[in-house]
Amino acid sequence: MGKTTLALSVGERWPSGSAYFDLEAPPDVDRLADPYRALAGLAPRLGIVDEAQRLPGIFPVLRSVIDQNRRAGRRAGQFLLLGSAWLDLTMASTESLAGRVSLVELGGINIDEAAGAGIDADTLWLRGGFPDALLAETNQVSQHWRTDLIATYLERDVPQSGRRVPAETLRRLWTMLAHVSGGLFNASVLAENLAVSAPTIKSYVDLLVDLKLVRRLEPWFANTAKRLTKSPKIYVRDTGLLHALLRLQDSADLMAHPSVGASYESFAVECLLGANGDYDPAFYRAGRAGADEVDLVLVRGGVPKVAIEIKLASAPVVGAGFRRACDDLGVTARYVVHPDDPLGAYEKSGLTVIGLAELVGRLRRGWRAVEAGGMT
Repeated sequence: MGKTTLALSVGERWPSGSAYFDLEAPPDVDRLADPYRALAGLAPRLGIVDEAQRLPGIFPVLRSVIDQNRRAGRRAGQFLLLGSAWLDLTMASTESLAGRVSLVELGGINIDEAAGAGIDADTLWLRGGFPDALLAETNQVSQHWRTDLIATYLERDVPQSGRRVPAETLRRLWTMLAHVSGGLFNASVLAENLAVSAPTIKSYVDLLVDLKLVRRLEPWFANTAKRLTKSPKIYVRDTGLLHALLRLQDSADLMAHPSVGASYESFAVECLLGANGDYDPAFYRAGRAGADEVDLVLVRGGVPKVAIEIKLASAPVVGAGFRRACDDLGVTARYVVHPDDPLGAYEKSGLTVIGLAELVGRLRRGWRAVEAGGMT
């Protein structure tokens, strides 16, 4: 920690010379029986503590060691704390390490990162961005790993968060959300199907959002004169988990499923927002009954700057509603995103039709590359 970010390539483990502690491994727990003694002597090596939330008593010790190292002139890059229980890790680290810690949410492997490791976009879409699922020997092995991960979240991580939620109820809700991923969130319908109250559904979805398993995309409706949809859209963030919940094992299963288009939208949204460094939190925009919809609105400085429509088609067709919505938003950078075309981006009736990986690349280069639009 100490204001540093560590980037690892697909399949890479840890930097040479670092010290790694896995707090789910009994030998490493024993190594930290005297945490001050174990951690104070690590400098100048990077100390990596995995599943750090499992040892809450380590955080006050880290504070002492970090301050000691700072007095010795080492200001940053001392420790990297990792944890699958995001809520527990965030609370423990911010309470004990205020002013000494930078929180970084590590998303799944993105489309450009997968390509750099020789993994095609369709495999990433099918298997999702967890490295062990993505790099599995077969689709069946990947599916088993993802199914086990779902069980782990339900049976271990959720109870550890302190929330009292029946595991089977949460599994059913998560599966229902998988069937409507990319659609509007309707708590009343879900509540009726699960025989619980709408407020209960909202609290369960809040938990899944907090655990970074579900994304709730809020609508943009600054223009109150328009009759716009004000319900959020809901996405299962990792499409590998989405497909495991839907029991889709291979590409044939996926392409034959009624939710294939919504699945691709979920995939594209996560890839784009994973590269969304220069922009504020994103939104969508839609009129009543889905009219004049924009799948993704990128905002900078509180002003809509980029409108994105997502299509699973090699030759995407966009209706007049998208253009009307862009006009209403005052957005000139208008993109239609689809699976990547080897011929690259092209202009069509004032829109930039572009492959997903190419737009992710523009987002990585910064807002000027994105808002210039066109063939940049």
